[in-house]
Amino acid sequence: MGYRSFIHALGLLLLATTVTVAANDHVALEQEVSHHYADNNGVKIHYVKVGSGPLVVMIHGFPDYWYSWRHQMHGLKDDFTVVAIDQRGYNRSDQPEGIDAYAMQNLVGDVVSVIRDTGATGATVVGHDWGGAVAWQVAFNAPQVVENLVILNLPHPNGFARELANNTDQQRNSAYARKFIQGSAADPDIFFGGPMTPQTLASWVSDANARAKYEAAFARSSFPAMLNFYKANYPRPGKPSPVASTGPTPKLPMPLLMFHGLQDTALHSNGLNNTWDWIDNDVTLVTAPEANHFVQQDAAELVTRTMRWWLLDRSQ
Repeated sequence: MGYRSFIHALGLLLLATTVTVAANDHVALEQEVSHHYADNNGVKIHYVKVGSGPLVVMIHGFPDYWYSWRHQMHGLKDDFTVVAIDQRGYNRSDQPEGIDAYAMQNLVGDVVSVIRDTGATGATVVGHDWGGAVAWQVAFNAPQVVENLVILNLPHPNGFARELANNTDQQRNSAYARKFIQGSAADPDIFFGGPMTPQTLASWVSDANARAKYEAAFARSSFPAMLNFYKANYPRPGKPSPVASTGPTPKLPMPLLMFHGLQDTALHSNGLNNTWDWIDNDVTLVTAPEANHFVQQDAAELVTRTMRWWLLDRSQ
């Protein structure tokens, strides 16, 4: 059994190799990435790739696309081959119709297909939000391809289930998801009281240049597909959910790194408690007190250099 480690963010910063996240890093990165498509049973999954070295695969959440990882891709590319995918329904990936097309086994298959398409047999799998939910399930269902696991702002399924059952704050925070499950992308108030448009979906992006890219990516995306992630997988009474496990889950064998922005209003940080009891390896938890849900952008430098230090330590 591996050791359990909780390392305070400041301590990690002192140990980490410095990575500077410059404002124009994304401009150079866009010119460097190559574009690829993996096939999962006829569904084409778009991904971008940069760098060389051990494979790191990054999976975005809602509402997002591969560009969410621009800072981390820039910071890791000198030592790692970094891949960032567009999940099905988003941007340049295929957008199959129907709720069942977005069932978790298909989302897991997309990630495994991307890993295989690169020619690798395994990877560090990184996921945020819905990408985190998928990353957890790749680790459960295809542990042979997951060398390390990195999760951002998405508790372990056991922790999330516990909070949904007992934490009134989390129950209240999940009201938006229940609306997504019951509603339609065409409803005028479906997205936090407003419509789903490229502009409303990109409203959380603070950088003006990045927001324009997000609006273009969302214009290429399927809004019903985005909601189908919730309709197919989100916990609800009487329906088992891969996102929140009420039954026992096997202990994961790979090292785990978790980040959590403590200002997140969708996922309560109490869900992180006892994560170490469900992992049979070392666990590193890093909190960002001022970051919101999109911690990889809100605390980009912290996330990038901590991730780089952590991965380099495990590749030696």
